[in-house]
Amino acid sequence: MITVPDFAPLTVFPKLQTKRLSLVPITMKHLEDIFALFSDEHVTRFYNLHTFKQLQDAQPFIEFYIKKFNEKSGIRWGITLEDSPQIIGTIGFNNFTKNHRANIGYDLQSKYWNKGILTEALQRVVNFGFEHLAVNRIEAEVMIGNLASEKVLLKNGFTREAVLHDWMLFNNQHYDMTMFSLLKSQYLANQA
Repeated sequence: MITVPDFAPLTVFPKLQTKRLSLVPITMKHLEDIFALFSDEHVTRFYNLHTFKQLQDAQPFIEFYIKKFNEKSGIRWGITLEDSPQIIGTIGFNNFTKNHRANIGYDLQSKYWNKGILTEALQRVVNFGFEHLAVNRIEAEVMIGNLASEKVLLKNGFTREAVLHDWMLFNNQHYDMTMFSLLKSQYLANQA
């Protein structure tokens, strides 16, 4: 297991705020919210995840991210609108490397698309990663054709680096992915 040295002091899950959003820990009380999110084929279209068919399908997803945080190898927030406890999406660092890289991922219920929610959430999580964790490079792999996700990354200062051929295997089929990245030096320059 690889952890980021400065991630270790996080013994309490950090809650993050933006103007419109609260980013909160995902727990079993959010089982129905996570099911609603991943039972939408629009959401899972570009995901290496089978569309959820029954409520119990959400449990391993939640357990996985609770374990990631407890092992200090990743962190995933639930995205809620400021005045609601309902999780409408998730965002976070899927893993950390000893080279101070973090891989980021996110998703959002389709009825909330095109409202700037993921752009706002990504900006806050990127800020947290660079300001409070020992992260120097944040990476995202996006399935070819997921233009909305690419747009979110580009709005947040990420650079399109390369196409990774046959990068992801899902349902016995290989998929090309586009690699995006943001360096801490780029982030700091954009903040100035």
